[in-house]
Amino acid sequence: MTVVIQADRLEALIGEIFAAAGCSAPECERIARRLVAANLTGHDSHGVVRTQLYVESLAHGAQVADVTVELLVDADAFALVDGHYGMGQTVGEQAVQLGIDKARACGVSVIGLRHAGHLGRIGDWAQMAAEAGLVSLHFVNVAASRLVAPFGAVERRMGTNPVAIGVPRSDGPPLLLDFATSVVAEGKAQVALRGGAPLPMGALVSPEGDLTDDPAVLYGDIPAGSVPNPLRGPGALRAMGDHKGSGLSMMCEILAGVLTGSGTANDKRFCNGMLSIYLTPAVFGSTDDFAAGVRDYVEWFASARPAGEGEVLTPGEPERRRRIERLRDGVPLTEGVWESMRTAAAQVGIDADRLDELVASG
Repeated sequence: MTVVIQADRLEALIGEIFAAAGCSAPECERIARRLVAANLTGHDSHGVVRTQLYVESLAHGAQVADVTVELLVDADAFALVDGHYGMGQTVGEQAVQLGIDKARACGVSVIGLRHAGHLGRIGDWAQMAAEAGLVSLHFVNVAASRLVAPFGAVERRMGTNPVAIGVPRSDGPPLLLDFATSVVAEGKAQVALRGGAPLPMGALVSPEGDLTDDPAVLYGDIPAGSVPNPLRGPGALRAMGDHKGSGLSMMCEILAGVLTGSGTANDKRFCNGMLSIYLTPAVFGSTDDFAAGVRDYVEWFASARPAGEGEVLTPGEPERRRRIERLRDGVPLTEGVWESMRTAAAQVGIDADRLDELVASG
């Protein structure tokens, strides 16, 4: 069964859940907007499937409501900030805005963010910078998240460690490249476990070295009513691109984890670290020349003859199309995801009738 909910109703529901969980109204709005935006773009792995986990993380103190980042180092074009395990939708936005402000003043900036709560879809941060007219690069790791086996191994040594790059365009939406360095993000395995799209064969590896698409390899046995824990399973996710993805993921551990002081997959407390670089096109030459160069190359890139019946798409194009579709038709949720949201609501004192009312009122 699939539950389809209009985006504004889904945002209202998520906002109510996090208000009941103790978050301020502005933070509830940020969390709801960014989780639903992930679903709208088709990144269901970083969308409302995270609701129950976030609620339980807040209840246990693993993530903290309404945190303002602490500025540890503040130079003209560099800053190191500590998120103190605040909700990623809040501390991430603060860190990115700081990077934008510094790049506008200096032409370029580098921001290190340590100890952030789950930052969600990293493409959000590249898009935020691109909408401000900046090129940006973001390297992220996940401390205490042993999920991915290095190339040639079966034991976990890395997180899913995403990378995102955003490029503004004067004549259209920005180019947005956003990917986990594993074959699939952990959230996609969770969505598959809850009845969503199946994983590609070989996305995971068993302890015996057998390639598989079974997400149970990652989660093991799941007690009734509990959030699936990807640290409990006997197998591992695999790095994308064999040795290349494995090496890139390792570098994310170093850049986002060790360099920022956030910790690595070998640490004991979950958080995200992020190293971000912001570039103002004007400092490299003419803004008009940059815009024209991007436009000309994108047109030439997209004009390549397809190998089959499909078309050549630029980074971010599938997400833009999916957003238009889901804004029009509603956001589809698997029965498993919907039940996890109902569980999260119940955990903060919202009854099922209220959920049904919120959904029906749209």
